[in-house]
Formats: sequence, structure tokens, C-alpha cells
Amino acid sequence: MSFYGTIYRIFSPIVRLLYRIEAVGVENIPAEGAVLASNHTAFSDVLVISAAAGRQVRYMAKKELFVTPLGPLIRALGAYPVDRGGADVGSIRTTIRLAEAGELVGIFPQGHRFGRRNPRDTEIRSGVGMVAWHTKAPVVPVLLYNKRMKTGMLRKNTVVFGKPLTFAELGFEKGGRTEYLNAARMIFDRICDMYDAR
Repeated sequence: MSFYGTIYRIFSPIVRLLYRIEAVGVENIPAEGAVLASNHTAFSDVLVISAAAGRQVRYMAKKELFVTPLGPLIRALGAYPVDRGGADVGSIRTTIRLAEAGELVGIFPQGHRFGRRNPRDTEIRSGVGMVAWHTKAPVVPVLLYNKRMKTGMLRKNTVVFGKPLTFAELGFEKGGRTEYLNAARMIFDRICDMYDAR
């Protein structure tokens, strides 16, 4: 068993218990090569989504975390660094490579955490659209939901995995920033629709 598999087997039940996770629509996650696009409410979102998904999810993490004592553990758990201060082309390329290799990649279209906010009231970035264009991978909209709209321990946290959006559904023709942003908006609208339905 891999290092991640061992850690997951030990800690996933603990995370599910502490965060009182309700996972809905797990069957919508493709077997391989997919992108999970979620609203972002708190630092713990990555733990909650991974525990709910039932398999390893690869995430970008700010590069500063990799120079701390926890850096080796963060890297071993499948995260990879991103420079949030600018356009980090290398991290986008890594995301694309992982999805093309059949990995499950997690992306937060908002780019930052927006706890205690209706996701419709937040800005989004085009990165998830760019990844969808280059990989042709299905994109699963994911809603993190609770009454406070901020994941936290000892209160119910619902993770809803929506129906995957295919490359054909995202309206791509030639690629480019405008199409990337339009696709990102379409993906995030699905997340917001799931929020409205709660």
C-alpha cells in the first residue's frame, strides 16, 4: 500500500467523524482522469473533500508550506507547490499532467477562501477552464456546504459531488482566456446551483 493509502486508511475515518461529513453523489466521480472544482471556505476543505471522495485528490498548495517542517509530509500526501503571488505556469502544467495521467485533481476556482459567503457573491478565476481545455478531462462540480458556509469540526459538513461536465458541454472552440473564463463560470454556476438547491 502507498504512503498516502496508509495515511488515508488511518486518518480518513477520524476526519469523517470530526467533521461529521455527509458525502452526496460520490458515484459521480469518474474512475480516473478528472477534475474536482469546489467552492473554497476554509483551510480544512482539502481534508473534507478528500475524506468524502474516498480516494486521493491532488491539490496545489501555496509554496510557503513546503519550506516548513510539514513540507515533506504535505508533498508525500500528494500536494504540489504554487506561487500565489503571480501567474505560476509550472503549477498549471503539473495540474494538467496529473489529470492526463489519470489522477483526480482538485481545484478551487475562487483562488482564495471565502468563508461565510454565498459562493455567488465571490469572484472566480479562469484556471479551471484552462485545465479543462488542455486535459479534456471531465469536471465534477463540488459544493462544500454547512449553515455557516465554512467547514469546521464538530458540525455537519456536506460535500455534494455533482454530475460531471464534459469537454463538449463547456463550449470550447479555439481556447484562449475568454473561453477559459466562460468555462470556469459555467462550472462555478453548477456549484452555485447546488448551493441554491440546499
